[in-house]
Formats: sequence, structure tokens, C-alpha cells
Amino acid sequence: MKLYDIVVVGAGPAGMMAAIRAGQLGKNVMLIEKNDTIGEKLKITGSSRCNITNTASLDTFMEKFGKKGAFFRSAFAALSNRRLMSFFEAKGLKFKIEENGRVFPVTDKSRSVIKVLKEYLSRNKVKINYNTQLVRIKKKKDYFSLDLGNDNYMATKKVILATGGMSYPATGSTGDGFKVAQKVGHKVTPLRPGIVPLKVAETHVKELQGISIENARLTFKYGKRKLVSGTGNMIFTHFGISGPLVLDLSSQIVRILEKNETVNLFIDLKPEMTDQELQKKIMDEFENRSKTEFKNLMKLFMPNRMIPIVAELLDIDPKKKVNQIKKGERNGVVNLLKAFPLTVTGSLPIEKAMVTCGGVSRKEINPQTMESKVMEGVYFAGEIIDFCAPSGGYNLQEAFSTGYLAGEMAANSLDN
Repeated sequence: MKLYDIVVVGAGPAGMMAAIRAGQLGKNVMLIEKNDTIGEKLKITGSSRCNITNTASLDTFMEKFGKKGAFFRSAFAALSNRRLMSFFEAKGLKFKIEENGRVFPVTDKSRSVIKVLKEYLSRNKVKINYNTQLVRIKKKKDYFSLDLGNDNYMATKKVILATGGMSYPATGSTGDGFKVAQKVGHKVTPLRPGIVPLKVAETHVKELQGISIENARLTFKYGKRKLVSGTGNMIFTHFGISGPLVLDLSSQIVRILEKNETVNLFIDLKPEMTDQELQKKIMDEFENRSKTEFKNLMKLFMPNRMIPIVAELLDIDPKKKVNQIKKGERNGVVNLLKAFPLTVTGSLPIEKAMVTCGGVSRKEINPQTMESKVMEGVYFAGEIIDFCAPSGGYNLQEAFSTGYLAGEMAANSLDN
């Protein structure tokens, strides 16, 4: 049986980068993939446009990964966002920077990124075995025996697990790597959906389906305690809410929902105005258009399909002339425009999420090498590691950076 220097499991961004880096360092590398092609999930990343990274600083990057973001310092130092872009630019792929520092290939196609990765894999003589799934890692005296099922085995000196999470299982992300890690002795923290639309209790959101709100401010509370807030774009769906801002905040909300049945959400439709400024604006419009029906005047302040819902919540006849609107009713309009209430009950399942939060415990991984503290010679990269980050290119950068570091350290360890 042939003995490889390094076997990388999973041909996503983390696995491909790990294999490339180990190959660059002259190692005999085998990349195994359960699908019949590589980069399946990468193809659909960023609506198939591939938001490959972000221009944010190193400190900002770590902040995006929460309280323990410092775990990734060595990985981001080994392969920064700028170095990642240069890696692709060396093969002729150019990038553009969009809102909030999001970096995309100028082609707006994920396949452009995959094409470059394939070129690097080929150039560095990385072998690829398709339709191959790892079942178990068996430690021998001076090598690992990889059980591939059906009495098929592969031998390697080092192994890098880059099998991804559990989101979008159709792309091959079905959580296989977590089972393998557990068999080795690793702890896998609870898995939950990240960057995912949220569900609400109120049935009237169905009437708002498809309405986009730009520059809305969302504030999530549990009781009187403010949990998290942010300003950006959102969209109503038939089951609740989605859109960039919702997706970015969702991971924190899902974690809180695990402990509580519901979370209260308040949508500020006019965050650029104070309550007093909005009150004055509405009063001025009421005076200038005193004979106008309530439903028609409200078109100045909210989407048309929201008006009947607001009218019902305030018990106002939509055809009522605004000069007949009482002060209490007017205050109610202001309150709903500044804090339209919804009750968040959950999220779409992990299979519908963009990423998986949770994974192999970071406490059991050396952050300077990505090597297991449980079994020497086993390394981790990408989404299999326990972390949670918002959208914006941060998750892909984590995959590439941890893959790069794992590939480099696994290769260097063979020289010692």
C-alpha cells in the first residue's frame, strides 16, 4: 500500500488550500473528495459570485469571530486577506471591492476561483481521489491507516480534516468529518445554523412577503434585555425575515433561541430620524393633507402592503381622514414606525443555512499549527472547526487561512 506524506480530506476551499500549500513544500499529497468534482459548495458561495474575503483589518477579522477570535490569529497571519488576493492574482484573476469591504472576482463567478485552485493543484502535483469518503482514522506505529469503507484503505504520515459543516448537504457537507473527529476522541460542540433566515410567530408577515427595507435598524431583545442590534437591509419572507442584516445577526439569535423559546424583534423603519423628528414630520403632513385618507398618507412613511397591518394593529379605519386621527393614534403610528414588533421563534434548519456554527472544539486544536491535541499528526481546517462568523467574506478567509496553515505545518512537521 502506497504511503502518502499527507492526505487531505475534503476538497472545499480549506482542503484545496491545505493540499496546495503542502504540495508547494514538496510533499506527496493526496486530496480525497466524496463528490465527483471539487469545490461543490464554493460554486454557490455568495450567490455563485464568491465573496472570497474582506478588506477588513486583522483585528476586525478576529472580532467578527467573537470572543475567542484570537484563536485564528496565526492562521490569518500565515495567509492574510491581502496575501490571499495575491495568490489568485498571480494566476490572472482580478478582484473588485464592494460595499462593506466585500471582495469578489471581477468575473462575478465562483468558477473563476475554482479554476485557479485547480491550476495550483495540478501545478503542485496534488493527486485527487473522487467519490471517496473517509470513515475512520486508525493510528498505526508510524503512519495512519484511513478506512475508506468497503475494505478500502489508504496510508499516510499526516492527515488534514477539511470536511466542512452540515449546511447545504446536497454539496456534500453532511457532517461526516464530525463523526470521524469524535471517533478519534475529539469533542464536537453543539451544531446550529449560521447566516440563516429567521422565522417569526406573526402570521401577517405573509402579507409582507417580498418587501425589502433598506437601512432598517433591527433590535433584538429578550424581555427588557437588549441582545443585539444593527442597521442594514432586510426582506420579509412568507415565514419571517431575511436579507443581509438579518443573516449577519442570525447566528447570535439562534444561539440565544437555544436557551429561550422566543426573542422579541423591533424594526425601526426610520432610523435616520428621532421619535420627535418623526412625530413632527407626521404632524406636518397631517396638517398639509388634512382631508387625505390615512391609508394614502401612510404611503409616505411605509410600504403599501404594510399599511393595512399597521391600521389593524392600531385599530384605525384605513379610510379615516387624517384630520380625524387622535393624538394617541398618531403616537401609535410613530411607535410602530420606530419599533415594528415581531416575535422570533426560530430559524430555518441547518440544511438551509449558509454555514454551520459549532464543530470540533478549539480547545483541542493548537491554534499555531491547526494540529489536534488529541491525536498527533491529525490537523483541522475550515468549517469543521468550532466558530461562527457573519457573512462578508470572513468565513471563506477562515477556510483558506486555516487550510494554508494546516498544510504548511503538516508539511514542515515531516522535515523535523
